[in-house]
Amino acid sequence: MDQNFHQAEFDQPHPERTRAIMKAHPEVRQLIGRNPYTALVMLFVLTLQTGIAYAMGHLGFSYWWVSLILAIGVGAFANHCMYVIIHDATHNLVFTSKTWNKFVGLLADLPNLFPAAMGFGVYHLKHHAHQGDYDYDADIASHWEARLIGNKWYGKATWMLLFPLFQLTRPPRLKSIVMWSRWSFINLFLCVAYDAAIVYFCGWPGLVYLLFSFFLSIGLHPVGARWVQEHYTYEIDQETASYYGPINYVALNVGYHNEHHDFPSVPWNRLPKIRAIAPEFYDTLKYHTSYTKLWLSFLFDERYSLFSRVERTKAGKVSHERVRKVAEVTA
Repeated sequence: MDQNFHQAEFDQPHPERTRAIMKAHPEVRQLIGRNPYTALVMLFVLTLQTGIAYAMGHLGFSYWWVSLILAIGVGAFANHCMYVIIHDATHNLVFTSKTWNKFVGLLADLPNLFPAAMGFGVYHLKHHAHQGDYDYDADIASHWEARLIGNKWYGKATWMLLFPLFQLTRPPRLKSIVMWSRWSFINLFLCVAYDAAIVYFCGWPGLVYLLFSFFLSIGLHPVGARWVQEHYTYEIDQETASYYGPINYVALNVGYHNEHHDFPSVPWNRLPKIRAIAPEFYDTLKYHTSYTKLWLSFLFDERYSLFSRVERTKAGKVSHERVRKVAEVTA
């Protein structure tokens, strides 16, 4: 197993590709904007998950196995969809108002039971600006975390199952991060209130269904391959990869990750159009077509570990100011 991340002395590829695409295809600017219908998708999924929790609450604990089956086939995809909505709300891609975007993220966070939307918003924007910078990018595992998990299937399976717990350990190592704000407390209050309402109206079996959905949606399920697809690689020449497969239909095109990093001001429904406009920039990149295949490969291929990431050396760190200027151009 590798004992350190792949060291890169070059900048992240996205700002340069953004400029090249905009020069070759200026019409891509027309894709920049917002998609308010994302809020309707959020309300549909929230209603769906709450409704299933209510039904499972009335069936009782003896039907826990039905809850598990539904969580595998429905809940994991539904909750993962909510994570994508939180992601778009973080980039202010739902409404023009930042406040309304925050409320979309807060409501999308409810079926996940634990408050994460506001914290995600803080470190995710740092991830875009400082991709691969260990001191700023919470998307990279901590050194102790990578060594603890190793490259054996049981370690990686445990990591995927407990992914949010490991995520909580990363922000303290980061620079220029303020995790708590009034929005964080609102996030906490709403989640506690929703959890209490689920127990009151649906009973504990309803909460169990949502717990199954939550833990499956983050890792120990084929949709968990998303975390691997985005930036895990054992080849240093390409640190971001996209996924072009059927799960994009229920995961709101989250697989178009190169496209998203290149144009973070384009909402999820228009990401495929970026590739359609500029195929010469994306068809030559490595990409995935099966989350299930990638998920199993990550678990059982010992070349994969949490160290299978690109880390920027001092010479390769792109300045925050440079990325900010590119973001301004594409906004």
